[in-house]
Amino acid sequence: MASPCGTSSGSSLIQNSASEEELQVVMDQRKRKRMVSNRESARRSRMRKQKHLDEMRAQVAELSKENHQIGTNINITTQHFLAIQAENSVLRAQVGELSRRLESLNEIISFLNASNRVFESGVAQNGPIEPVDEFLNLNPFGLGFGNQAIMASSEMFQC
Repeated sequence: MASPCGTSSGSSLIQNSASEEELQVVMDQRKRKRMVSNRESARRSRMRKQKHLDEMRAQVAELSKENHQIGTNINITTQHFLAIQAENSVLRAQVGELSRRLESLNEIISFLNASNRVFESGVAQNGPIEPVDEFLNLNPFGLGFGNQAIMASSEMFQC
C-alpha cells in the first residue's frame, strides 16, 4: 500500500521542478528584455551624445566665423581711425597756419587803419598829403565803412 504522502511528495517535486523551470524561463526572458532595453538605452545615449557633439561643432564653426568677422571689422575700424586721425592732424596744422595768417592780416589792417588816421588828419611830417583811401585805393567803391578787423578763432575751425 502506498501512502498518500509519498505520491504527493513526488508530485510536489515535479511541480517544484516545473515551477523552477518556468521561473528560470521567466527570469531569462526578463534578463533578455533588460539587455535589449539597456542596449536601446545605450544606443539612444550614443545618439544624444553624437547630436550634442554635432551641435557643438556647428557652434564652434559659427563662433569662429563670427570671430573672424569681428576681427575684420576691428581692422577696418582701426584703418578708418588712423586715416581720420591723420586728417585731423592735417586740419589742426591748417588751423594753426590760417590763424597765423589771420593774425598777420589783422596786424596789416591795424597798421593801415593807424596810417589812414594819420593821412586823414592831413598832417604828415613833411606837410599835407592825400588821404590813404585815395592814395592806396583801399575803398575803390566808396562804401560807407572803413577797414574792419577780421575776427576768427581756432575754435571756429574745429569740429
